[in-house]
Parts: sequence; structure tokens; C-alpha cells
Amino acid sequence: MLPGPLRLLAKIDGEVELEVAAPVTQRRLLEELERRYPVLLGTVRDAQTGKRRDFIRFFAEGQDLSHKPPDDPLPESVAAGREPYLVVGAIAGG
Repeated sequence: MLPGPLRLLAKIDGEVELEVAAPVTQRRLLEELERRYPVLLGTVRDAQTGKRRDFIRFFAEGQDLSHKPPDDPLPESVAAGREPYLVVGAIAGG
């Protein structure tokens, strides 16, 4: 699942389903997303460093994975497509 502005940018209606080779990691999933939707390159992660953009968070199974190593395997339920991997636009304010 992607935030509305990114879905609009990539002309995506609803959820995105991706085929990702095992082991399914955040890095592999995001690389496949950017390969399939090149317009998203550099929006979720820095195109040069691969680091998560500020104000973007990653969640799966109710857990914040934003600071986990990108090559850690994602939960099996996400890898199998039973649970979503969420890319969320964070909100800042005072």
C-alpha cells in the first residue's frame, strides 16, 4: 500500500501486488516497486543512497520497520502476500 500522492503520481488505483524473489526484504520489495513504476524512483528512497526519505515510514504486521536493516527478511505473511507492506507518509507538526 502506498500513500495517496504516490499512487496518484504512479497512476495506481488501490494496492500494488509485486512478485519479489526470496528472501523478500524491504530492499528487494522497494527495488521491484521502483522497477515497475520508474516514476517513483527517488520518492520513497534516495535514488543514490537507497536510504528512506524523511517523512516516509514502513510498516508490516503492525510493526514500524522504518529503522530495520533493509536486507532483513520481511515477515512471512507479507512475503506470502497475506498481509500488506505499508509505505506511509508521516505527518510532522507542532
